[in-house]
Amino acid sequence: MSALLPDAATIRSPWDRWGWVVAAIWLVFLTYPVLEALQTDSSPAIKAVALVLIATFAVVYLLGWSVWSDHALAIWFGLLLLLIGTVPVIGIEAIGLTPYLGAFSALMVPAPWWRWTTAASALLPILSLVGGDFPAFFFLMVWPIIGFCTAMRVFSQLQGRAEVARSELALVAERDRVARDVHDVLGHSLTALSIKAELASRLIEVDPDRAKAELVSIQETARQALAEVRATVGGLRAANLEAELAAAPLVLADAGVETHVTGTLADTDPRHRALLAWVLRESVTNVVRHARASSVDVHLLPTGLVVADDGAGFTATGGHEGNGLRGMRERVAAAGGTLVLSGGPGTRLEVTLP
Repeated sequence: MSALLPDAATIRSPWDRWGWVVAAIWLVFLTYPVLEALQTDSSPAIKAVALVLIATFAVVYLLGWSVWSDHALAIWFGLLLLLIGTVPVIGIEAIGLTPYLGAFSALMVPAPWWRWTTAASALLPILSLVGGDFPAFFFLMVWPIIGFCTAMRVFSQLQGRAEVARSELALVAERDRVARDVHDVLGHSLTALSIKAELASRLIEVDPDRAKAELVSIQETARQALAEVRATVGGLRAANLEAELAAAPLVLADAGVETHVTGTLADTDPRHRALLAWVLRESVTNVVRHARASSVDVHLLPTGLVVADDGAGFTATGGHEGNGLRGMRERVAAAGGTLVLSGGPGTRLEVTLP
């Protein structure tokens, strides 16, 4: 699973597509080192070299934000060397290039290197204390700029991790949904197939025609179960309460259980009919598997559904809830409702929905 999800540590800054535009705008502040180079007492050739270095710094800086972004760490070292190259001409004023170095490091250099390169970029201005007449107010600009870009990087990574977490949670929720739906579909269908197969085996000698009819019904049930599983995995299946109300008495009758239905489909809330269909299906499966009942009462209500049987009772089966009941509780809780299971005599399952 993790191989399909982005690594939060490798998520890049939101500036990686259009950051070069912002970077180009900030290059206007290279005017100060350019003016300083022109005002020095150096020879024209030395001045020309300094100007070329500053121009190269600007070009490499922009390319590092765009076409050379995959080599950001090497670009940072290249910018550092260009900065150092201007020191013999403009002296401590070369510190004026450090905001570009820090911003590029914080937003473009890959992890884990960006932390070290950004720290180094932030420490470079301290060299101005060694000598030179460096404006004090510049410290109010350099570190806030680098700090702001660092915060952008951190927030970007946090957002990336949040996206990864959301993706993982969505994947887990989808897996739970598929597992729950497949359990309900297969549990009900296989129970029906088992009952029909047992009935056919008993009738094959005494009533061949009825046994043949049961075998045909087994084939139809198997095909329907296969189609439902495929639809469930594809997220396309929605339970149908009307169909479940029609199928439940037939499945229970094959198991020798009599069914009494109170109320009609119209008595139920249309918003919750799909959920009630899942509940009824799982309840019928549990009665056939565990209850050893002779009759089942189904009550359709505006607020939900009640399924009660006269079987062995919930405590007779160990009193624990299996995957089916757990899945029902999760479905009902997700809809804001409650599920109450009580026993003795028999088992009574009541679902109440808002």
